[in-house]
Amino acid sequence: MKRLSWGWAALLVVAALLPLLRPSGYLLDIGVNIMIFAMVAYGMNVLLGYTGQLPLAHAGFFAIGAYTVGILTLKAGWSFWLAWPAAVLLCAALGLLLGLVAFRTRGDVFAIFTLGVGVIIMLVINKWDSLTGGNEGLNGVNPPAGLEAFAQALGLKLSAGFYYLALVSLVLTVVAVARARGSTFGLSLIAIRGGEDLARSAGINVYAHKLRAMMFSTAIAGFAGGVYAVYIGFLGSAAASPAQTFTILLYLLVGGLGTLAGPLLGTALMYGLTQALQGLEDYRFLIFGPLLVVLVMFAPQGLVGLWMRERARRAVRAQGRAQEVGRA
Repeated sequence: MKRLSWGWAALLVVAALLPLLRPSGYLLDIGVNIMIFAMVAYGMNVLLGYTGQLPLAHAGFFAIGAYTVGILTLKAGWSFWLAWPAAVLLCAALGLLLGLVAFRTRGDVFAIFTLGVGVIIMLVINKWDSLTGGNEGLNGVNPPAGLEAFAQALGLKLSAGFYYLALVSLVLTVVAVARARGSTFGLSLIAIRGGEDLARSAGINVYAHKLRAMMFSTAIAGFAGGVYAVYIGFLGSAAASPAQTFTILLYLLVGGLGTLAGPLLGTALMYGLTQALQGLEDYRFLIFGPLLVVLVMFAPQGLVGLWMRERARRAVRAQGRAQEVGRA
């Protein structure tokens, strides 16, 4: 655990120092997008990785968070710093409503039901012209007040201010998920993943815990959506598309379900690979497909799971050698 903490601390220091080295705006843009989508992957991981439920509406809640910030700041005159927590609360409340119905189902039915909800969210965004701008989208979402002044105080551009906003948001997300995972709540979710009947026999209120997990998960998606809204400045219904949800799911599968580092690692690798293959846009999935098949065959728990399994094997081998030396 101490080694893991040192690893996270070192990663945070490197990430915090990056803008001070004045990299290209393109590199900072990649970093911001990785951190935003990693947050959505962490939200999905709460349900899929820890609770064993496959949610397919996360892009919808991501878009709700983004549009809430955009609408409140543009049309209601709110400050971003007030609209952002309002978006998180709204996504948590809607997650509760979704969970009240969705958790009456199980397995494939749950996944299909949440996918349908995600499609409905996208259609509502696309058709509610007076509120969301419809097909034309919502344009002109302004940067948060004080962000440019913060960047200038460091002698940096506004893009670096967005980078630090995304970094702080990601750190808060990781800390919140880590604390939840280590709590009684998180252990109960893991028990539910192992078997709902067994969890009930241990005195766990399965339905209530799944509702809390849904609220926590959708709140994180809305939290990420708020950062996305002010960073992009333009919002369209594509943000809520099922394709966006499946892309986040791919990030999570590559990194490792139920792990703390998996969502970030998978997002960084796959988003970075996507940017590297921009010239091969039409053939991108011909590359991703075989990679995913190989991953499922040889590392079904993702890259972090593969590393943990290999580390456990080495520990067993080292213990075996130590026992042999002791007998000798």
